[in-house]
Amino acid sequence: MAPITVGDAIPDGTLAYLDEENKPQSVSIHSLSAGKKVIIFGVPGAFTPTCSLKHVPGFIERAEELKGKGVDEIICISVNDPFVLNSWAKTFPENKHVKFLADGSAKYTHALGLELDLSEKGLGIRSRRFALLVEDLKVKVANVEGGGEFTISSAEEIIKAL
Repeated sequence: MAPITVGDAIPDGTLAYLDEENKPQSVSIHSLSAGKKVIIFGVPGAFTPTCSLKHVPGFIERAEELKGKGVDEIICISVNDPFVLNSWAKTFPENKHVKFLADGSAKYTHALGLELDLSEKGLGIRSRRFALLVEDLKVKVANVEGGGEFTISSAEEIIKAL
């Protein structure tokens, strides 16, 4: 499947999270995105160095600025289960705006055409690092990284595009 690109409609899909009682819940990506301006960014894995030290912190630190530019939702997707993502989210106590959503079987990542096979490294199927700016389900910006890079999917790059 070709990677999602500017002008495409994002596919619907179900992602998971833990509620306040630590019970697994699911949510439709369309329910979070329809009629809104949304940033969806994907990371190869929770607790990995670049994701934990650069990618996620950038969106957390710039969240107020993004909201001020009309962004309604900031969503982080990772191919991990919701228990791992919940534990990872707790390592960012300053976070007020980024939603951490799990794509445990990589089904949504595959629907976006952004899966990355890291089986040779013992990591299985993961997500490519990316950041999408979506307005009413249509992709306006698609910053998809190659390999293990972190050059175009940062919060700063999305801010430049707003």
